[in-house]
Amino acid sequence: MVIESLSSLSTAITTTDASIKNNIATSISHTHIPNKPLSRTIHHSAFVTSTEVELFAIRCGINQASSVDNISKIIIVTDSIHVARKIFDPSSHPCQIHAVAILEELCLFFSKNSANLIEFWECPNRLNWHLH
Repeated sequence: MVIESLSSLSTAITTTDASIKNNIATSISHTHIPNKPLSRTIHHSAFVTSTEVELFAIRCGINQASSVDNISKIIIVTDSIHVARKIFDPSSHPCQIHAVAILEELCLFFSKNSANLIEFWECPNRLNWHLH
């Protein structure tokens, strides 16, 4: 599935990861967009939760992918699928502000074309997948 997705000119694949060490959070997203250089976004922050960091990494990936005009499918590969589910959780939770920001990005993406698509793939770190 990955090889097929990478060969599509309208599919962007974003892998995300985040960690916290000594109260310093690092979020990383790598975005592959056909015919463009691989983009890597790294952010550091202090005194945030792991959920906030993971959501921010996902947000950066969606932002990178959805900003390209010919992209109609975004695949987010994450080791925190439970965090990605919070994006679509309408109940009140501490990370709701991040979820709303992501939903605003997705709203713009889907308003470009109602056939646009986003998928979330879970890939735990322990699998050592080279794209993650």
